[in-house]
Amino acid sequence: MSKSSIPINVRSAIWARAAGRCEYRGCNEDLVGNLIAGKEDGLYGFIAHIVADVPGGPRGDPIRSPLLAKELSNLMLMCARHHKLIDVDAEAEHPEVLLLSMKKAHEDRVETNTDIDEERASHVIRFGATIANSEALVSTKAIFAAMMPERHPATRQTIDLELLNQSFRDHEPGFWTLQRSNLDRLFADKVRGRIERQEIRHLSVFALAPQPLLIELGRLLYDIVPTTVHQLHREPPTWQWQRDKPPLKYIRVEPTHDFNCAIALKLAVSATVTDDRIYEVLGKDAAIWSLSIAEPGNDVVRQPEDLAAFRSALRKMYNDIKARHGEKSVINLFPALPVSLAVETGRVWMPKADLPLRIFDQARGTGFVETLTIGETPS
Repeated sequence: MSKSSIPINVRSAIWARAAGRCEYRGCNEDLVGNLIAGKEDGLYGFIAHIVADVPGGPRGDPIRSPLLAKELSNLMLMCARHHKLIDVDAEAEHPEVLLLSMKKAHEDRVETNTDIDEERASHVIRFGATIANSEALVSTKAIFAAMMPERHPATRQTIDLELLNQSFRDHEPGFWTLQRSNLDRLFADKVRGRIERQEIRHLSVFALAPQPLLIELGRLLYDIVPTTVHQLHREPPTWQWQRDKPPLKYIRVEPTHDFNCAIALKLAVSATVTDDRIYEVLGKDAAIWSLSIAEPGNDVVRQPEDLAAFRSALRKMYNDIKARHGEKSVINLFPALPVSLAVETGRVWMPKADLPLRIFDQARGTGFVETLTIGETPS
Protein backbone atom coordinates (compact mmCIF):
# COMPACT_ATOMS: atom_id res chain seq x y z
CA MET A 1 0.00 0.00 0.00
CA SER A 2 1.08 3.57 -0.64
CA LYS A 3 3.53 5.20 1.77
CA SER A 4 3.81 8.54 -0.02
CA SER A 5 1.50 11.52 -0.20
CA ILE A 6 0.24 12.10 -3.72
CA PRO A 7 -0.31 15.79 -4.64
CA ILE A 8 -3.93 16.88 -4.98
CA ASN A 9 -3.53 17.82 -8.65
CA VAL A 10 -2.18 14.34 -9.46
CA ARG A 11 -5.01 12.70 -7.51
CA SER A 12 -7.57 14.79 -9.39
CA ALA A 13 -5.95 13.91 -12.71
CA ILE A 14 -6.07 10.14 -12.13
CA TRP A 15 -9.73 10.30 -11.04
CA ALA A 16 -10.49 12.27 -14.20
CA ARG A 17 -8.50 10.00 -16.53
CA ALA A 18 -10.25 6.94 -15.08
CA ALA A 19 -13.69 8.62 -15.18
CA GLY A 20 -14.15 7.68 -11.53
CA ARG A 21 -14.16 3.94 -12.31
CA CYS A 22 -11.93 1.00 -11.40
CA GLU A 23 -9.25 0.52 -14.06
CA TYR A 24 -8.80 -3.20 -13.44
CA ARG A 25 -9.64 -5.07 -16.65
CA GLY A 26 -13.28 -6.17 -16.71
CA CYS A 27 -14.29 -4.31 -13.54
CA ASN A 28 -15.23 -0.70 -14.39
CA GLU A 29 -16.98 -0.26 -11.02
CA ASP A 30 -18.29 3.25 -10.39
CA LEU A 31 -16.32 4.59 -7.41
CA VAL A 32 -18.24 7.83 -6.90
CA GLY A 33 -21.18 7.71 -4.50
CA ASN A 34 -22.66 4.88 -2.48
CA LEU A 35 -26.44 4.45 -2.46
CA ILE A 36 -26.34 2.00 0.43
CA ALA A 37 -24.37 4.42 2.61
CA GLY A 38 -26.52 7.30 1.38
CA LYS A 39 -23.52 9.37 0.30
CA GLU A 40 -23.87 10.37 -3.31
CA ASP A 41 -20.72 12.53 -3.26
CA GLY A 42 -18.43 10.02 -1.52
CA LEU A 43 -15.26 8.74 -3.21
CA TYR A 44 -14.73 5.02 -2.71
CA GLY A 45 -11.70 4.34 -4.89
CA PHE A 46 -8.02 3.79 -4.12
CA ILE A 47 -5.06 5.20 -6.03
CA ALA A 48 -2.68 2.28 -6.54
CA HIS A 49 0.97 2.34 -7.56
CA ILE A 50 2.01 0.16 -10.48
CA VAL A 51 5.63 0.30 -9.36
CA ALA A 52 5.49 0.62 -5.56
CA ASP A 53 6.60 3.92 -4.06
CA VAL A 54 9.04 2.05 -1.81
CA PRO A 55 11.65 -0.48 -3.02
CA GLY A 56 10.27 -3.35 -0.93
CA GLY A 57 6.66 -2.88 -2.06
CA PRO A 58 4.80 -4.67 -4.86
CA ARG A 59 6.80 -4.39 -8.09
CA GLY A 60 9.14 -2.04 -6.23
CA ASP A 61 12.61 -1.08 -7.45
CA PRO A 62 15.47 0.66 -5.57
CA ILE A 63 15.95 3.28 -8.28
CA ARG A 64 12.55 3.59 -9.98
CA SER A 65 10.29 3.52 -6.91
CA PRO A 66 11.21 6.99 -5.59
CA LEU A 67 11.26 8.43 -9.12
CA LEU A 68 7.77 7.18 -9.99
CA ALA A 69 6.13 7.63 -6.59
CA LYS A 70 4.07 10.67 -7.65
CA GLU A 71 3.99 10.19 -11.43
CA LEU A 72 0.58 10.04 -13.07
CA SER A 73 1.84 7.40 -15.49
CA ASN A 74 2.53 5.06 -12.56
CA LEU A 75 -0.87 5.39 -10.86
CA MET A 76 -4.16 3.55 -11.32
CA LEU A 77 -7.59 4.07 -9.81
CA MET A 78 -9.00 0.87 -8.32
CA CYS A 79 -11.80 -0.49 -6.22
CA ALA A 80 -10.90 -1.95 -2.82
CA ARG A 81 -11.12 -5.54 -4.04
CA HIS A 82 -8.74 -5.13 -6.97
CA HIS A 83 -6.35 -2.87 -5.06
CA LYS A 84 -5.89 -5.67 -2.51
CA LEU A 85 -5.67 -8.26 -5.28
CA ILE A 86 -2.73 -6.67 -7.11
CA ASP A 87 -0.78 -5.71 -3.98
CA VAL A 88 -1.49 -8.57 -1.56
CA ASP A 89 -3.51 -11.57 -2.70
CA ALA A 90 -2.04 -12.07 -6.20
CA GLU A 91 0.95 -9.76 -6.51
CA ALA A 92 2.99 -12.22 -8.56
CA GLU A 93 0.19 -12.52 -11.13
CA HIS A 94 0.16 -8.77 -11.75
CA PRO A 95 3.49 -7.65 -13.20
CA GLU A 96 4.11 -4.05 -14.23
CA VAL A 97 3.52 -4.66 -17.94
CA LEU A 98 0.06 -6.16 -17.28
CA LEU A 99 -1.07 -3.25 -15.10
CA LEU A 100 0.24 -0.72 -17.61
CA SER A 101 -1.79 -2.40 -20.36
CA MET A 102 -4.93 -2.29 -18.18
CA LYS A 103 -4.39 1.39 -17.42
CA LYS A 104 -3.87 2.27 -21.08
CA ALA A 105 -6.90 0.29 -22.30
CA HIS A 106 -9.20 1.86 -19.70
CA GLU A 107 -8.04 5.43 -20.19
CA ASP A 108 -8.06 5.10 -23.99
CA ARG A 109 -11.67 3.93 -23.80
CA VAL A 110 -12.63 6.83 -21.54
CA GLU A 111 -10.97 9.32 -23.90
CA THR A 112 -12.66 7.82 -26.96
CA ASN A 113 -16.13 7.76 -25.44
CA THR A 114 -16.00 11.25 -23.95
CA ASP A 115 -14.59 12.75 -27.14
CA ILE A 116 -17.82 12.15 -29.07
CA ASP A 117 -19.71 15.37 -29.77
CA GLU A 118 -23.45 15.91 -29.40
CA GLU A 119 -24.08 15.53 -33.13
CA ARG A 120 -23.13 11.87 -32.85
CA ALA A 121 -25.78 11.07 -30.27
CA SER A 122 -28.22 8.35 -31.31
CA HIS A 123 -31.47 7.05 -29.86
CA VAL A 124 -31.51 3.28 -29.54
CA ILE A 125 -34.35 1.10 -30.81
CA ARG A 126 -34.38 -2.29 -29.14
CA PHE A 127 -36.73 -4.68 -30.95
CA GLY A 128 -37.33 -8.19 -29.69
CA ALA A 129 -40.07 -10.61 -30.66
CA THR A 130 -40.84 -14.27 -30.18
CA ILE A 131 -38.86 -16.58 -32.50
CA ALA A 132 -40.34 -20.10 -32.56
CA ASN A 133 -40.49 -21.08 -28.86
CA SER A 134 -37.80 -18.71 -27.57
CA GLU A 135 -38.03 -15.03 -26.72
CA ALA A 136 -35.31 -12.76 -28.10
CA LEU A 137 -34.13 -10.11 -25.66
CA VAL A 138 -31.37 -7.62 -26.37
CA SER A 139 -28.94 -6.60 -23.59
CA THR A 140 -28.82 -2.83 -23.08
CA LYS A 141 -25.25 -2.88 -21.82
CA ALA A 142 -24.08 -4.86 -24.86
CA ILE A 143 -25.73 -2.59 -27.40
CA PHE A 144 -24.46 0.64 -25.82
CA ALA A 145 -20.91 -0.74 -25.99
CA ALA A 146 -21.38 -1.70 -29.66
CA MET A 147 -22.24 1.87 -30.68
CA MET A 148 -18.83 3.28 -29.75
CA PRO A 149 -16.89 5.12 -31.06
CA GLU A 150 -18.99 6.20 -34.07
CA ARG A 151 -22.09 6.94 -31.97
CA HIS A 152 -23.09 7.24 -28.34
CA PRO A 153 -26.51 6.79 -26.68
CA ALA A 154 -28.54 9.99 -26.62
CA THR A 155 -30.09 8.82 -23.33
CA ARG A 156 -29.69 5.85 -20.99
CA GLN A 157 -33.22 4.75 -21.90
CA THR A 158 -33.77 2.57 -24.96
CA ILE A 159 -36.87 2.75 -27.14
CA ASP A 160 -38.29 -0.73 -26.64
CA LEU A 161 -40.49 -2.26 -29.32
CA GLU A 162 -40.87 -5.65 -27.68
CA LEU A 163 -43.52 -8.10 -28.84
CA LEU A 164 -43.14 -10.76 -26.17
CA ASN A 165 -45.28 -13.22 -24.24
CA GLN A 166 -47.83 -13.49 -27.04
CA SER A 167 -50.25 -16.40 -26.86
CA PHE A 168 -50.03 -16.88 -30.65
CA ARG A 169 -47.12 -18.63 -32.36
CA ASP A 170 -45.94 -18.01 -35.92
CA HIS A 171 -47.62 -21.16 -37.31
CA GLU A 172 -51.07 -20.17 -35.99
CA PRO A 173 -53.72 -18.12 -37.83
CA GLY A 174 -53.72 -14.47 -36.85
CA PHE A 175 -50.12 -14.39 -35.59
CA TRP A 176 -48.66 -12.16 -38.32
CA THR A 177 -51.63 -9.78 -38.40
CA LEU A 178 -51.48 -9.32 -34.64
CA GLN A 179 -47.71 -8.90 -34.42
CA ARG A 180 -47.61 -6.46 -37.32
CA SER A 181 -50.42 -4.39 -35.83
CA ASN A 182 -48.65 -4.27 -32.45
CA LEU A 183 -45.34 -3.28 -34.02
CA ASP A 184 -46.91 -0.52 -36.11
CA ARG A 185 -48.73 0.86 -33.07
CA LEU A 186 -45.62 0.78 -30.88
CA PHE A 187 -43.57 2.50 -33.58
CA ALA A 188 -46.15 5.24 -34.03
CA ASP A 189 -46.40 5.82 -30.26
CA LYS A 190 -42.71 5.69 -29.39
CA VAL A 191 -40.78 6.74 -32.49
CA ARG A 192 -42.64 8.53 -35.27
CA GLY A 193 -44.03 11.34 -33.15
CA ARG A 194 -40.66 12.06 -31.56
CA ILE A 195 -39.04 12.23 -34.99
CA GLU A 196 -41.70 14.64 -36.21
CA ARG A 197 -41.04 16.84 -33.16
CA GLN A 198 -37.29 16.62 -33.98
CA GLU A 199 -36.51 15.02 -30.64
CA ILE A 200 -34.80 12.16 -32.50
CA ARG A 201 -32.19 12.94 -35.15
CA HIS A 202 -30.50 9.55 -35.46
CA LEU A 203 -31.47 5.97 -34.66
CA SER A 204 -29.40 2.88 -33.86
CA VAL A 205 -31.34 -0.35 -34.36
CA PHE A 206 -30.70 -3.60 -32.50
CA ALA A 207 -33.25 -6.25 -33.39
CA LEU A 208 -33.95 -9.97 -32.99
CA ALA A 209 -37.25 -11.15 -34.42
CA PRO A 210 -38.81 -13.26 -37.18
CA GLN A 211 -37.80 -12.10 -40.64
CA PRO A 212 -41.19 -10.71 -41.78
CA LEU A 213 -41.35 -8.47 -38.69
CA LEU A 214 -37.77 -7.29 -39.21
CA ILE A 215 -38.66 -6.34 -42.78
CA GLU A 216 -41.76 -4.52 -41.51
CA LEU A 217 -39.61 -2.61 -39.00
CA GLY A 218 -37.34 -1.58 -41.88
CA ARG A 219 -40.37 -0.37 -43.84
CA LEU A 220 -41.44 1.78 -40.89
CA LEU A 221 -37.95 3.27 -40.62
CA TYR A 222 -37.54 3.86 -44.38
CA ASP A 223 -35.68 7.20 -44.66
CA ILE A 224 -37.54 9.24 -42.03
CA VAL A 225 -34.30 9.79 -40.09
CA PRO A 226 -30.64 8.67 -40.50
CA THR A 227 -30.35 5.14 -39.14
CA THR A 228 -27.62 2.63 -38.32
CA VAL A 229 -28.65 -1.03 -38.23
CA HIS A 230 -26.51 -3.40 -36.15
CA GLN A 231 -25.88 -7.14 -36.43
CA LEU A 232 -25.59 -9.67 -33.60
CA HIS A 233 -22.60 -11.97 -34.14
CA ARG A 234 -22.51 -15.53 -32.88
CA GLU A 235 -18.74 -15.94 -32.85
CA PRO A 236 -17.69 -14.13 -30.82
CA PRO A 237 -21.10 -13.36 -29.26
CA THR A 238 -21.26 -9.57 -29.59
CA TRP A 239 -22.99 -6.69 -31.37
CA GLN A 240 -19.65 -5.00 -32.12
CA TRP A 241 -18.44 -5.08 -35.71
CA GLN A 242 -15.66 -7.63 -36.22
CA ARG A 243 -14.06 -6.71 -39.59
CA ASP A 244 -12.21 -10.02 -39.54
CA LYS A 245 -13.26 -11.18 -43.02
CA PRO A 246 -13.29 -9.64 -46.51
CA PRO A 247 -16.45 -7.66 -47.40
CA LEU A 248 -19.30 -9.76 -48.77
CA LYS A 249 -19.77 -10.03 -52.53
CA TYR A 250 -23.38 -10.49 -53.55
CA ILE A 251 -24.32 -12.73 -56.46
CA ARG A 252 -27.25 -11.67 -58.62
CA VAL A 253 -29.23 -14.11 -60.79
CA GLU A 254 -32.12 -13.16 -63.08
CA PRO A 255 -34.84 -15.41 -64.54
CA THR A 256 -34.44 -16.49 -68.16
CA HIS A 257 -38.10 -16.08 -69.15
CA ASP A 258 -40.49 -13.11 -69.21
CA PHE A 259 -43.92 -14.68 -69.76
CA ASN A 260 -46.84 -13.91 -67.46
CA CYS A 261 -46.12 -15.77 -64.22
CA ALA A 262 -45.50 -15.33 -60.51
CA ILE A 263 -42.39 -13.36 -59.58
CA ALA A 264 -40.12 -14.56 -56.79
CA LEU A 265 -37.24 -12.74 -55.12
CA LYS A 266 -34.93 -15.08 -53.23
CA LEU A 267 -32.61 -13.44 -50.70
CA ALA A 268 -30.32 -16.27 -49.58
CA VAL A 269 -27.52 -14.96 -47.37
CA SER A 270 -27.85 -16.79 -44.07
CA ALA A 271 -28.95 -20.08 -45.66
CA THR A 272 -29.32 -21.72 -49.07
CA VAL A 273 -32.82 -21.59 -50.58
CA THR A 274 -33.31 -23.99 -53.48
CA ASP A 275 -35.57 -23.08 -56.39
CA ASP A 276 -37.61 -26.26 -55.82
CA ARG A 277 -38.84 -24.88 -52.49
CA ILE A 278 -40.13 -21.80 -54.28
CA TYR A 279 -41.71 -23.83 -57.11
CA GLU A 280 -43.67 -25.77 -54.46
CA VAL A 281 -45.31 -22.50 -53.44
CA LEU A 282 -45.63 -20.55 -56.71
CA GLY A 283 -45.62 -23.24 -59.39
CA LYS A 284 -43.01 -24.50 -61.85
CA ASP A 285 -43.27 -21.44 -64.13
CA ALA A 286 -42.28 -18.89 -61.44
CA ALA A 287 -39.72 -16.28 -62.50
CA ILE A 288 -37.05 -16.37 -59.78
CA TRP A 289 -34.70 -13.48 -59.09
CA SER A 290 -31.94 -14.16 -56.63
CA LEU A 291 -29.47 -12.26 -54.45
CA SER A 292 -27.08 -14.46 -52.50
CA ILE A 293 -23.44 -15.04 -51.53
CA ALA A 294 -21.05 -17.87 -52.40
CA GLU A 295 -21.20 -19.48 -48.95
CA PRO A 296 -24.38 -18.58 -47.02
CA GLY A 297 -24.19 -18.78 -43.24
CA ASN A 298 -25.55 -17.45 -39.96
CA ASP A 299 -22.54 -15.31 -39.08
CA VAL A 300 -21.43 -13.82 -42.40
CA VAL A 301 -22.23 -10.11 -41.88
CA ARG A 302 -19.15 -8.78 -40.08
CA GLN A 303 -18.93 -5.09 -40.98
CA PRO A 304 -21.17 -2.15 -41.96
CA GLU A 305 -19.85 -2.28 -45.53
CA ASP A 306 -21.70 -5.60 -45.92
CA LEU A 307 -24.97 -3.78 -45.26
CA ALA A 308 -24.14 -0.94 -47.64
CA ALA A 309 -23.34 -3.34 -50.49
CA PHE A 310 -26.58 -5.26 -49.84
CA ARG A 311 -28.68 -2.08 -49.88
CA SER A 312 -27.15 -1.02 -53.19
CA ALA A 313 -27.66 -4.40 -54.84
CA LEU A 314 -31.23 -4.80 -53.57
CA ARG A 315 -32.22 -1.26 -54.52
CA LYS A 316 -31.18 -1.97 -58.11
CA MET A 317 -32.99 -5.32 -58.08
CA TYR A 318 -36.27 -3.75 -56.94
CA ASN A 319 -35.99 -1.28 -59.84
CA ASP A 320 -35.10 -3.92 -62.42
CA ILE A 321 -37.91 -6.28 -61.41
CA LYS A 322 -40.47 -3.52 -61.85
CA ALA A 323 -39.00 -2.45 -65.20
CA ARG A 324 -39.05 -6.01 -66.53
CA HIS A 325 -42.37 -7.28 -65.18
CA GLY A 326 -44.49 -4.13 -65.06
CA GLU A 327 -46.19 -1.97 -62.45
CA LYS A 328 -49.08 -4.37 -61.83
CA SER A 329 -46.86 -7.17 -60.56
CA VAL A 330 -46.23 -8.39 -57.02
CA ILE A 331 -42.88 -9.62 -55.68
CA ASN A 332 -43.12 -12.86 -53.70
CA LEU A 333 -40.23 -12.50 -51.26
CA PHE A 334 -38.40 -15.53 -49.82
CA PRO A 335 -35.83 -14.25 -47.27
CA ALA A 336 -33.10 -16.19 -45.49
CA LEU A 337 -31.16 -13.28 -44.05
CA PRO A 338 -29.10 -12.14 -41.06
CA VAL A 339 -31.23 -9.85 -38.89
CA SER A 340 -29.53 -6.65 -40.05
CA LEU A 341 -30.11 -7.43 -43.73
CA ALA A 342 -33.75 -8.29 -43.04
CA VAL A 343 -34.25 -4.79 -41.58
CA GLU A 344 -32.42 -3.27 -44.56
CA THR A 345 -34.71 -5.21 -46.95
CA GLY A 346 -37.66 -3.21 -45.68
CA ARG A 347 -35.73 0.02 -45.27
CA VAL A 348 -34.54 0.12 -48.89
CA TRP A 349 -38.06 -0.58 -50.22
CA MET A 350 -39.70 2.63 -51.48
CA PRO A 351 -43.46 2.83 -50.85
CA LYS A 352 -44.29 5.05 -53.82
CA ALA A 353 -41.93 3.47 -56.33
CA ASP A 354 -41.56 -0.26 -55.69
CA LEU A 355 -43.80 -3.24 -56.27
CA PRO A 356 -45.67 -4.75 -53.30
CA LEU A 357 -43.80 -7.41 -51.32
CA ARG A 358 -45.66 -10.58 -50.36
CA ILE A 359 -43.37 -12.00 -47.66
CA PHE A 360 -42.96 -15.72 -47.00
CA ASP A 361 -41.39 -17.33 -43.95
CA GLN A 362 -40.09 -20.80 -43.27
CA ALA A 363 -42.52 -22.74 -41.07
CA ARG A 364 -41.13 -25.78 -39.32
CA GLY A 365 -42.20 -28.97 -41.11
CA THR A 366 -44.32 -27.25 -43.78
CA GLY A 367 -41.94 -25.16 -45.90
CA PHE A 368 -42.53 -21.52 -46.85
CA VAL A 369 -45.85 -19.96 -45.84
CA GLU A 370 -47.28 -16.54 -46.66
CA THR A 371 -47.10 -14.09 -43.76
CA LEU A 372 -47.77 -10.43 -44.55
CA THR A 373 -47.75 -8.06 -47.51
CA ILE A 374 -46.06 -4.67 -47.76
CA GLY A 375 -47.62 -2.23 -50.19
CA GLU A 376 -50.95 -2.33 -51.99
CA THR A 377 -51.50 -5.30 -54.30
CA PRO A 378 -52.94 -4.51 -57.75
CA SER A 379 -56.63 -5.16 -58.17
